[in-house]
Amino acid sequence: MAVEDARLVLPGMAHGSRLAFFFICILARVPAGWAFYLPGVAPRDFSEGNELQVKVNKLSSTKTQLPYEYYSLGYCKPPKVENSAENLGEVLRGDRIENSPYVFQMKEDKLCNVACKIDHMDATTVQAFREKIDEDYRVNMILDNLPVAEARQRQEGAAMGSEEKYFIYNHLAFTVLFHADPDSLTARIVGFEVIPYSVKHEYDKTNEKDKLQIFTCNPDTKQLVTGQQPPQEVKEGEDVVFTYDVKFEASNVKWAFRWDTYLFMSNDQIHWFSIINSLMIVLFLSGMVAMIMLRTLYQDIARYNQLETQEEAQEETGWKLVHADVFRPPLHAGLLCVYVGTGVQFLAMTIITMIFAVVGFLSPSNRGALMTAMLLLWAFMGVLGGYSSARLFKMFKGTEWKRNSLKTAFIFPGAAFCIFFILNCLIWGEKSSGAVPFGTMFALVFLWFGISVPLVFIGGYLGFKQPPIEDPVCTNKIPRPIPDQAWYMQPVFSILAGGILPFGAVFIELFFILTSIWLHQFYYIFGFLFIVFLILVVTCAEITIVLCYFQLCNEDYHWWWRAYLTSGSSALYLFLYATFYFFTKLEITKVVSGFLYFGYMVIISYSFFVLTGTVGFYACFWFVRTIYASVKID
Repeated sequence: MAVEDARLVLPGMAHGSRLAFFFICILARVPAGWAFYLPGVAPRDFSEGNELQVKVNKLSSTKTQLPYEYYSLGYCKPPKVENSAENLGEVLRGDRIENSPYVFQMKEDKLCNVACKIDHMDATTVQAFREKIDEDYRVNMILDNLPVAEARQRQEGAAMGSEEKYFIYNHLAFTVLFHADPDSLTARIVGFEVIPYSVKHEYDKTNEKDKLQIFTCNPDTKQLVTGQQPPQEVKEGEDVVFTYDVKFEASNVKWAFRWDTYLFMSNDQIHWFSIINSLMIVLFLSGMVAMIMLRTLYQDIARYNQLETQEEAQEETGWKLVHADVFRPPLHAGLLCVYVGTGVQFLAMTIITMIFAVVGFLSPSNRGALMTAMLLLWAFMGVLGGYSSARLFKMFKGTEWKRNSLKTAFIFPGAAFCIFFILNCLIWGEKSSGAVPFGTMFALVFLWFGISVPLVFIGGYLGFKQPPIEDPVCTNKIPRPIPDQAWYMQPVFSILAGGILPFGAVFIELFFILTSIWLHQFYYIFGFLFIVFLILVVTCAEITIVLCYFQLCNEDYHWWWRAYLTSGSSALYLFLYATFYFFTKLEITKVVSGFLYFGYMVIISYSFFVLTGTVGFYACFWFVRTIYASVKID
């Protein structure tokens, strides 16, 4: 028996192949030594006979990307359905955690327990089950904060029939793994597995109310459901009996390592290849930057500083000739300040989130913690966004810092929120649990208007109070004419070319991230991801410096926006790759689901644009100020 799935199961199948297809492997992978698991909750000790409550979560499907509440189908309900408290990230993910009729007693094996019986399935219930089966929906269950994993056994036999029929998994064989403490006589749960079966139960009513005598399995004779019995078909008028077994097995796995089953990674060689590939790009660019800085650039500075007459200086060509124009404010300087400030805010949020993830504070046991942390950090990093935007705005001789701060606080999050709101309306129209409820929407608006916006204004006020950043050279009042540029130095070509290498540094890791998001797999390889992120930052900085130097050598001093767009254009390639991924890796069937995919990928690409663009801008800003501060200007 091997654990192959970290989710569970859905109700049933259509045809024999559908039965197998329901249980797609969901593993998260982490290499030893790169990230370690810090539990999000304290361990719970159970004594023999203690009650164990299985909770149910959303129904999920990679074909529709639309989660639904577990009890939206005709499943067995406990006497009173109770919702578990959920954090912001869980709600945004569409999680809806509720109690269930599956209740165990610690270390007490039970066979053939009846959960409930559905009498005479009506047409509406049958249609709902069949639709979810066709769309490959799966059930998610939780015990002691552990998601259930499918323990698949090899089953002999032929296909279940040639006719197109739908069958429901109505018998669940649970296995609870525990690690015993010999000193305290208590135990901790370290594993939760299930084998689902479809079986048409034979039963008879007993004298006790709502009690059934099952003949297809019998706890007294140890007769088990084996999968050889006739399956339970989903059709109108059928009675369906839901049953379950539970057995407890001792395990050597300690509580701190119980997530290893879900997080084990077997393809770490691919991630190493990704890092080596990215490092090759960095070394290539570093060589070019070193050549420019140590050979060409320093020789240029030495030569320029040795010129003795103004006539000799006028005979020279190259980047020094534009010294009187290179710090001329660009067109739409205020908008550039806004995007730079937004990028700083996003960069700070990304770095802090990734550090927390690397050390384990955002482990999968903290369900929804990653998204919650990102949203909170985004709001609180608004002070850095406002500060950096105001500093740059004042350097450009801007005066209306309040208007600049207002734009910084609203342009990027406003665009992202509008897309998110439209997508949420589409999800709401599908009656999916993924639709954000009013209370959560209010919390998001509060984070934006109540925390982020005021902090952006505070940062803007502090930044504008600082002395202006002084240019190392003076700027002429009359702009210098720019000579005609070669085709390969045209803005569109150089900007698009500049985004290729930053994207190339991350595209392999991007595949695993997209797979985690859209194929519902765990992603817990933040050690690898952090290295790739550092490589991305270095690549963005170096490619922007190289292309900026070539641009200045061609006497084109319009570098401000081009520096931002050069590295930021990698977001275009990210979106193009996401489009390729959609058509080659996903099996999305609904139009609404397609809108959801591309809508969220637009938000992700937009975020990637401001992040990489800001890194490239500041690298080029430092480079230009450094070289023009190093030469003698008459």
